[in-house]
Amino acid sequence: MAVFRNKYDYYLGYALSGGGAKGFAHLGALNVLEQYGLKPDIIAGTSAGALAGVLYADGFHPLEISDLFKGREFREFIEFTLPKTGFFKSTGLYKFLKSNLRAKTFEQLQIPFVAVATDWNNARSVVFSQGDNLVESVVASCSVPIVFHPQYIDGAAYVDGGLFKNFPVSVIRKQCKFVIGVNVSLMIPPAEKNNIRKMAERTFNLMSNANTLIDKKLCDILIETPGVEKYTMFDLNNIDTISELGYTCAAHTMGEEASLKIVRRCLRYKEFSEKIIHYIKRNN
Repeated sequence: MAVFRNKYDYYLGYALSGGGAKGFAHLGALNVLEQYGLKPDIIAGTSAGALAGVLYADGFHPLEISDLFKGREFREFIEFTLPKTGFFKSTGLYKFLKSNLRAKTFEQLQIPFVAVATDWNNARSVVFSQGDNLVESVVASCSVPIVFHPQYIDGAAYVDGGLFKNFPVSVIRKQCKFVIGVNVSLMIPPAEKNNIRKMAERTFNLMSNANTLIDKKLCDILIETPGVEKYTMFDLNNIDTISELGYTCAAHTMGEEASLKIVRRCLRYKEFSEKIIHYIKRNN
């Protein structure tokens, strides 16, 4: 529903950053936001944020999303291949989304959703928000270069959106009255002993952190998760711990008076919108 004389397309938007397995902190944060009675009108996600975001937009509760990943191993989401453009194919992730998502297109999602990826050949950030390439768009957003093969959509190669837009606040900023951003990709410390995996992870972390600075300032409420940086990009053994950390950080931020003022405004708007919708239905 457009508000304020069509100045905004949406009242409340969520922007979820990339961060690999650190993205499980999104689930804890989303749980806190639900407990405050908040529901977004649109979600923008990059990489891990796109993965959490699309499942949430499809109607899964944060705890249900967590359960989908528990007991799984990283190797279930990948397929090793000759390293021409990446060490792994995202075959398992593709199958996982195909089998669990109820929506088959962007339009079938319960909440409007935007996935951010990188056009590899043209070196630009790309937004996917409509059509039947829903799964492919999310896989593209999660395809860390070198680690994974690019995802091809309509003949074009796409890789992880974190290269240019790891925290996609600006993607929806002008459309929303308020934006709550959850950034789980904080600076990771250098490893005591380096290997190729650790070097690649830190390189991508440095790059993605550099492009989040402006987007952090665009949030009406910024939730960050200090402490999550100690977990590796592909850590599926600490899902509950990472999610709980996200919950704790979000609870702290949302308890601040500035956040509570925005929460109250969102809830008033939600109540007003529901009354208008009820009135229209009753008189039709």
